[in-house]
Amino acid sequence: MVFSNLLSLTTMQQLLDYFQTIPSLHRSLILVGGLTFFWILEGAVPLFKFNYRKWRHALPNLFFTATTILVNFALAFLLLKTADWTVANDFGILNWLPDIPLWSYLLIGVLLMDFIGAYLPHFVEHKVKPLWMIHLVHHTDHNVDTTTANRHHPLESMIRFMFTLAGVAIIGAPIGIVFLYQSMSLVATQFSHANIKLPRKVDNALSWFLVSPDMHKVHHHYKLPYTDSNYGNIFSIWDRMFGTFMKFDRDAIVYGVDTFPDEKENTNIWGLLKQPFHKYRKPTTQE
Repeated sequence: MVFSNLLSLTTMQQLLDYFQTIPSLHRSLILVGGLTFFWILEGAVPLFKFNYRKWRHALPNLFFTATTILVNFALAFLLLKTADWTVANDFGILNWLPDIPLWSYLLIGVLLMDFIGAYLPHFVEHKVKPLWMIHLVHHTDHNVDTTTANRHHPLESMIRFMFTLAGVAIIGAPIGIVFLYQSMSLVATQFSHANIKLPRKVDNALSWFLVSPDMHKVHHHYKLPYTDSNYGNIFSIWDRMFGTFMKFDRDAIVYGVDTFPDEKENTNIWGLLKQPFHKYRKPTTQE
């Protein structure tokens, strides 16, 4: 029993140490490896059989993935400085907790990063009109698949980064937890956006704690109130806790947004870059 506890503690410490100094190459491999894995899985067990050229559809999404990487890379020093400052000054929730097991420390850190850095900005983007217009770029994909995961306008990437930065300060997260969370987030969003068909019982069981593919696809339905639901990134507990969890028959889902129905326009990179600057259009409610 003592040996098992020591082994668990050592493993947790090794995990934290690894992400504390994770090489950029390894982070890139997580991104590319996840995309490749789910891309292949989509061909084997697709939810919808899209009538599209997969590579052509992926191009604008990969462009916005690249801009997201550039924004986060350019501002990464702020994350590092903030994380180091909170640890050095014993600031933030994790530093104010009494001595707790390392596994609890990691779990609380990742959970709070998911809430402040992902759920909260996502919820706000749907409620504040100018931010919704920016977030539209993500929702106007008519063929949601794993490449949709990081289809974010550069302005949205900056907004989400600021929430993440605030999360690091409030939580007092060391950079190891920040990079662990970001790596988990990459794979989780690729999974939840992937055009894959899990057995309904499996998907439903997963959705009690994690954001499953069927759960997140509801969020991409083209009309309210479903668009304004299921904001979670990694963990589904926030949607269940705050009453934003909804179910909808996955076979009846229609992707896109009713206020920007032109599929051709929504695949043009230049048009998508200009999308946030259109006049606000009021969405309609599901009949």
